[in-house]
Amino acid sequence: MKEFDDFNFSVDKYTKELTRECVGGSDLQQRKKEIEAYNEQTSAMLKQTCKKNYMQFIQTAKEISHLESEMYQLSHILIEQRNILATMTDGKTTSNLKADSIEAESSAATEDVENSQATRAVKEMVQGFNGNLEGKTFLNEGALIELDANDYRPIQRVFFFLFNDVLIVCKVKHDKRLEFLTEYDPKRIAVINIKDLDGVKNAINIITPDGSKIYQSITAAGKSEWIEKLEEAFRFDQQKKPKKGQAPQPPNRSKQQQQQAQSKSATPEKLPEQSPTDAQPKSLEDETPEWLSTASEEIQTLVAQRHFEDAQSLIKRTQEFLSMAQPKPKLLQADVIQAKIKQQEQKLTNVLLQELSNSHNRNLQIALREVRRPLKILVEMGRSRQASATLLKVCTVSLRVAQREARRNNAEISELFFCDLTQVACDFLCAFEQQPACVSALVVWCNAELQYFASQLIKHYLTKGTSLEAVAKCVERVRKPATKLTEIGLDISYHLEGLLRTTLESLIEESKQRLLDAVGRTEESWQPYNLQTKSNLKRLLLELDALGIDVRAQTTGDTWLSLTQSTVVFVRQFLQLTEHCGCLAKGETLLQSLEHLLRDLFLAHHALRPPSDMSVDPNFVMKNKIFLVDNLLPIAIEKFRKTSGRQCETMRELHTKLSRQQGAPVPRQRSVYTTDVF
Repeated sequence: MKEFDDFNFSVDKYTKELTRECVGGSDLQQRKKEIEAYNEQTSAMLKQTCKKNYMQFIQTAKEISHLESEMYQLSHILIEQRNILATMTDGKTTSNLKADSIEAESSAATEDVENSQATRAVKEMVQGFNGNLEGKTFLNEGALIELDANDYRPIQRVFFFLFNDVLIVCKVKHDKRLEFLTEYDPKRIAVINIKDLDGVKNAINIITPDGSKIYQSITAAGKSEWIEKLEEAFRFDQQKKPKKGQAPQPPNRSKQQQQQAQSKSATPEKLPEQSPTDAQPKSLEDETPEWLSTASEEIQTLVAQRHFEDAQSLIKRTQEFLSMAQPKPKLLQADVIQAKIKQQEQKLTNVLLQELSNSHNRNLQIALREVRRPLKILVEMGRSRQASATLLKVCTVSLRVAQREARRNNAEISELFFCDLTQVACDFLCAFEQQPACVSALVVWCNAELQYFASQLIKHYLTKGTSLEAVAKCVERVRKPATKLTEIGLDISYHLEGLLRTTLESLIEESKQRLLDAVGRTEESWQPYNLQTKSNLKRLLLELDALGIDVRAQTTGDTWLSLTQSTVVFVRQFLQLTEHCGCLAKGETLLQSLEHLLRDLFLAHHALRPPSDMSVDPNFVMKNKIFLVDNLLPIAIEKFRKTSGRQCETMRELHTKLSRQQGAPVPRQRSVYTTDVF
């Protein structure tokens, strides 16, 4: 088998040499077995090699991941060492200063060293940053992870450089280099602490002019440090200016001006003219409450913590407050607040719709129980149409998964489908009771699901060649639970009949041809039926009694029936078929096809005649035909009426026609004997 490993291996050449070397078919078979064994051996070796390579790949990936983390830590250690060396170098230069200036400027020198180091580090490490950092005070630096605001999924690794009036955000690339993303003014951003959830810890929410962004720290101490440093940057100017306490001076000056105006005015009528103008700025400042200014950030925090009810109530409270304040003097930044609230409302809607769409489950009851909370909030927010569409999509997934599992387990799918459909309709109407416009969506959804159910029913249970008995049982199992939906005002029976009509008519026609062919192939001896034993005769009589016909008048002797065996078999088959046709005929659309099936089958058996070369008593033949018309046909007509609830007019006309055609018994032919007289 070394030839297969050769790089220049040729199949045609090897085949020709093999046929030339082998003698006979047995030798070729032996060579074939050897090649197949070598193929299996090679395949097993390849599988083992692939598995081994895959395990080595996993180990290598783990080692690379560990090496990346170690390199990342090593880069930070090197940065710290470089900063320490720079500090020592700067410390040597500052040691030559005078002793009296060292004590006065020690803190300023330390800050300058840190600022120069941070400025140098930003310029050397950050690619794409062209800002001016001269004269800025360095506060903090560190690595964070940016998270998705919707599902808290990690997006990218970032690195922050925080100065007194700028926050530089960089992206950590794969080669551990830093790429400049954006910069923010710390006084124009807000920091919100996010409580630790099940899957997210040490996260903060930074609200910027570009929107809200969530970052995660590696440790809880790092998170606390960033919150503290960002607040320090926000209050940096206030900390550097301790004389900020003189801020109450403007009201004092206004009071002095009012006193001077009062002293200068000779008439007291000017006081009421000045008081409204002086009070107007104060009223504008006091008009906006503090909770309204921070409502947008509070709503975002509540949504992040999954307190959807509290967020929705705060949105409603804010909107009511803004609508009531419209006739009054306009609020400061009312348009900005209203725009932020509207944006947060849209974000809450998107989060709730995402919660709703992720609630599908294999068990429909669990799925409906999970959607109640977001569904209720969406309805209260006036998002009924979006909520109803998303709910119906969730129910579609759960319904079809349940149907697929039921078919796999050979369970009853019809009862399950209509029970699930009823449960969805009830929960939908309860949830959108005050929204009549959403009912049309439910009707359209039921129509679509019914079409899908009918297609699956035809594909798996009403296939070509299915017996009429199986078809009748399947349709009966579908119709019975479908009629129960009328109790909640949803009638889909007629639509279901229309979806199944074409398939059922083709199956009825196929069964008709099959039964007529069986009648034509029947071999009959045209003799009375002998049951051999009394027990067999008794069992047959009881079976026919259960079908609704009594043939005891046709018994003769202990084991005989004065009917042919084919007639007895046809009686049993025709009554069973009549019952199945009656079940199918409950739908008016199939009535005509089923009547024609019974009529043609009865006429085919009634028209059977003995062969011309067979010696048969014509009275016995006529007796069988009379029994079919007078005894079997009326019972079949009545059974059809009781089962279907409809009159079988075609069979009634056939009974009347055949009754008139029956004549008197024909005398039996006698043999004529001739004798010779001598």
